[in-house]
Amino acid sequence: MQRKHHHLSTFSVPRLSRRRSLQTFAYLFVTGLGLSTATAGCSPTSESSAPTASPAATSSQDSAASAKTLRIGYQKSSTALNLLKTKQSLEPKLGKDGISVTWNEFAAGPQMLEALNVGSIDFAYTGETPPVFAQAAGAPLVYVAYEPVGPAAEAILVQSDSPIQSVAELKGKRVALNKGSNVHYLLVRALEEAGLKYTDIEVAYLPPGDARPAFEQKSVDAWVIWDPFQAAAETAVNARILQDGQGLVENRGFFLSTKSFTENNPAIVRSLLDELNTISDWAKANPSEVSAFLNKELGIDKAALDKAESRRGYGVKPMDATVIEGQQKIADTFLELNLIPQKIDIASVIWNG
Repeated sequence: MQRKHHHLSTFSVPRLSRRRSLQTFAYLFVTGLGLSTATAGCSPTSESSAPTASPAATSSQDSAASAKTLRIGYQKSSTALNLLKTKQSLEPKLGKDGISVTWNEFAAGPQMLEALNVGSIDFAYTGETPPVFAQAAGAPLVYVAYEPVGPAAEAILVQSDSPIQSVAELKGKRVALNKGSNVHYLLVRALEEAGLKYTDIEVAYLPPGDARPAFEQKSVDAWVIWDPFQAAAETAVNARILQDGQGLVENRGFFLSTKSFTENNPAIVRSLLDELNTISDWAKANPSEVSAFLNKELGIDKAALDKAESRRGYGVKPMDATVIEGQQKIADTFLELNLIPQKIDIASVIWNG
């Protein structure tokens, strides 16, 4: 694999509030308001020490002038990070400067971003919506870069024999989704486009592991889900796409850190982004090999993973004005729906790297 080096553009940012309200975080988790890009069947583990939400961890990140360890949070379905972990190309690069790397696996976005909030990890990756909820809860996160996953990689599904032929026909129907995940915004936009209100449907908030059987048993009329779970449902139970994200949403993934870590360790962050960009270029050029890798990691049929890889994008891109505006629109929409407790400013939490 030929290594390429790509440097991200610089943007000016206002000061970020340092509030770390665990009480607010707990409220959002208990009420189910956010931070989830759940991967069914994965349990939180760590190759070093497991992340914990202890108050003592909160100060460790702020007090470190320069990190000797880079602690990365990932999910098995976070393809670029998981491939980078397996390839182990980052470790020797940082090891030359005496910096070690630890990989902390999480089952879902809530745990990962809470760990980022309390200083148990330094770097994370989630979809569009989880960082909106995290920022609203007072987490000191910053957006480092984004990945253009693509609007076809998430969709509203119905059974193949369902009489429902349009989003407008979801009125009064029961729709399953993982609350606070990227598809939450897809559902809001699809309903809006069809002339429906969010209150016109009955929402069943279920993670993928619970939503799949509910969908198969027809306990719900539709399921809003992302790849590779979307592709698995299409291939295994012949689910039909009622509406994907094309023309409605961008479906971006975000690489996240904290203000203190990025300020104190910009060279580490840049090295990580360079390696992520290299592995992303490889993944884009080798979809079948990526599918084979994820088949072992996730236990999802390779045919489904091939379908998912055919419609997703890769890359490590700088946070530009268009992307920031898109995130702000999501945040403002969720504020209008009372899904977050306060207005937030996305532009104030962009890494000036």
